[in-house]
Amino acid sequence: MLARCYSGSINGVEASTIEIEVYAAKSTSSFAIVGLPDTAVKEAKDRVSTALKNSGYRSKDEYSVTVNLAPADVRKEGPIYDLPIAVCLLKATQRLRTESLDDYALVGELSLSGRVRRVRGILPIVMEMKRIGKRAIIVPEENVDEASVVEGIDVVPVKTLREAAQYLSGETFIEPRFTDLADLVAKDRDSGDDFADVKGQQTAKRALEIAVSGGHNVLMIGSPGSGKTMLARRVPSILPPMSVEEALEVSRIHSVAGREKGGGMFVTTRPFRAPHHTVSSIGLLGGGTHPVPGEVSLAHRGVLFLDEFAEFPRAALEVLRQPLEDGHVGVSRAAAACDFPSRFMLIAAMNPCPCGYSMDPSHECSCNPAQVKKYQHRISGPLLDRIDIQVAVRAVPPKDLDGLANGEPSAAIRARVVAAREIQRRRYAGVHGVVVNADVPSRDLRDVCRLSSVAAQRMRECLERLNMSARAYDRVLRVSRTIADLAGKEDVDDECVLEAATCRELDKESGTGEIWT
Repeated sequence: MLARCYSGSINGVEASTIEIEVYAAKSTSSFAIVGLPDTAVKEAKDRVSTALKNSGYRSKDEYSVTVNLAPADVRKEGPIYDLPIAVCLLKATQRLRTESLDDYALVGELSLSGRVRRVRGILPIVMEMKRIGKRAIIVPEENVDEASVVEGIDVVPVKTLREAAQYLSGETFIEPRFTDLADLVAKDRDSGDDFADVKGQQTAKRALEIAVSGGHNVLMIGSPGSGKTMLARRVPSILPPMSVEEALEVSRIHSVAGREKGGGMFVTTRPFRAPHHTVSSIGLLGGGTHPVPGEVSLAHRGVLFLDEFAEFPRAALEVLRQPLEDGHVGVSRAAAACDFPSRFMLIAAMNPCPCGYSMDPSHECSCNPAQVKKYQHRISGPLLDRIDIQVAVRAVPPKDLDGLANGEPSAAIRARVVAAREIQRRRYAGVHGVVVNADVPSRDLRDVCRLSSVAAQRMRECLERLNMSARAYDRVLRVSRTIADLAGKEDVDDECVLEAATCRELDKESGTGEIWT
């Protein structure tokens, strides 16, 4: 007898429909899986057979079983087809009494005991099953929080194979689960760290406020102990809440990577990724034999923090150039070619020299000029050009800390950030791919950043004095627009341009685009 149901396959952050056909005939016992399966899929025959027996579905008869996963030219990966194969096999051998499985999609890995285990990539699969009109999808209990945010399709959680079979045969009823996505996103979550804890460092705080308001990239340079990492770790406390659409984007990426917070919960806060400086190029960009998202994609719509920036391998840093410019990553491998979103805000922190003290008047620098120059040139000019804000973070002397008041709380800074983001949301409403000022294409900058005559003159002066590249000029314009938004100004005036130009610390001293000494 022939039985059929549906599941999904992951390619990048998208899912495609997989039709699962199982034919069983009484004959000498055999089990074949066709349709371009990988090793994990081929091994399903052993997991399925044992899970059926341990779930109480023993049979006196022997069957010749053929499983076809269509379309046959799409490679099938992972153990997600265990549950649909097992259910179709029960139907094909007439041990499951149900008229049709055509309205159902199933996803889940089986243990040998018949328990249904969680799988990665559940969110895009549920969205695909909704798109093709399936009435319900049966998912592992551990995946239900993530899967149930999709409206328009019943999400039925099961713990065991037997529970799934009993639900399909009508022996038991399982209430479909639904999670209100808007309510999840609206809940405010305390990040724990607050800018009120930071004394002094007004210039760096202002730079981070501007950066978060417009989605700009930031490089902080200072001696050890100056507070670079402490400042960066408090950025999540001033990030604006995600929209429902952004939450879906981010959760889909984390679902495919299998790294959801809480082992399957929907991602409702902006990501803050901080990989160690020993990370590889593939770890940052994504890839592998069967490509999965890297850190730049896991930080999509959030923050990628690279501490000890100059200590990262040069090759790893250079792969950041495309995602910083384009907002997505194209990964091509023999097995597949994928495109991963990577619209993130980069926050980088580094020392100015190998010993770290060339900027600190209270410590003597032990590096010679050649060592300092070599260290600074680990960061290439093209990469620096893509960093909008470059700020020096100078250590506050310990003797002055007691006399300083606590800083402004994160809640007050976040309120200004949210107000600036709302101005940008209205400005770019209906413009595809543009959410914040950092996303604006160069061709549209002159329309978005209207300069007064005085501001235009100020910009020309900055160009001549700092010897900016065309890309750096565009980034100063974007930062100027964000500063104007924070001040509630319709047009960009000379004060905004001047403050944006002072955010280019690495150009300011030499006028050549090289890191200052």
